Amino acid sequence: MTLPVDVRGEIEAALAGSSAGQRVTRDAPLGGGCISPAARIETDRGTRFFAKWSERGAPSDFFTSQADGLRALERAGAVRVPRVEAAGERWLLLEWLDPGSATKETWPSLGRQLAQLHRASGAAFGAAADNYIGSLPQANGARDRWPAFWVERRIGPQWERARRGGFFDEADERAFRRLLGALVPLLAAGDADGPSLVHGDLWGGNAHVMADGTAALIDPSAYHGHREVDLAMAELFGGFDSAFFEAYREAWPLHPGYEEERRAVYQIFYLLVHVNLFGTSYVGGVRRALRRYAG
Repeated sequence: MTLPVDVRGEIEAALAGSSAGQRVTRDAPLGGGCISPAARIETDRGTRFFAKWSERGAPSDFFTSQADGLRALERAGAVRVPRVEAAGERWLLLEWLDPGSATKETWPSLGRQLAQLHRASGAAFGAAADNYIGSLPQANGARDRWPAFWVERRIGPQWERARRGGFFDEADERAFRRLLGALVPLLAAGDADGPSLVHGDLWGGNAHVMADGTAALIDPSAYHGHREVDLAMAELFGGFDSAFFEAYREAWPLHPGYEEERRAVYQIFYLLVHVNLFGTSYVGGVRRALRRYAG
């Protein structure tokens, strides 16, 4: 069996409590994940689920925080997400969504849905609880101003982690400090837009095209932030058709200066996350982005 024995037992216990005693009969490993192993599981009732788990030593709230993020997106009623079936300290069990191929409507529809998701506003920037970006802890303590939240809760902690890891030198530190000094005017659009419910980790692998050609969002790192962070991440590594961005902008136009000023600021954060998760191959991307703000 792919599932660890103890994880399988806990999942079966959860299913017994919610679905009249289903028992796991088969599982098949799935690829594509960067952090956790995953599998499609089937029960003696013919029901299929998506399961992922961790080795021992993962934080006890790692999967429950992912479950909370999925439920937050689901409550917004804007975009399809897999239903959370159950979550434990080492595992997450989700509704199985049959994969499919994109149609000409997949990406514009998802762009409009993302704009609708971002209309789910919050009282402040942040979230009720901390969560994770990949496997890295992410603080969500509320702030009223977006530049302060971005520095204190996002880009600052990732930079300090990368510096402690020895990835950047003093020249890089000076460039980063120059960027911080410019962030209040650079990120004024975030305060103008206000706190939006964001996916928080919107790379191409987290947009799952289903059998009917529509898309669902998976693996969120959700909080209330500036909506442009999702667009910047979606652009960073590709995977989204241009129709996605066009439809988003039609549904909710962006303030001037996104491409020229703010996109790279948001992408630096995600590049730093990748440095801290995967190492030196992403350092050059951070340095190139910092050079935009060197003057």
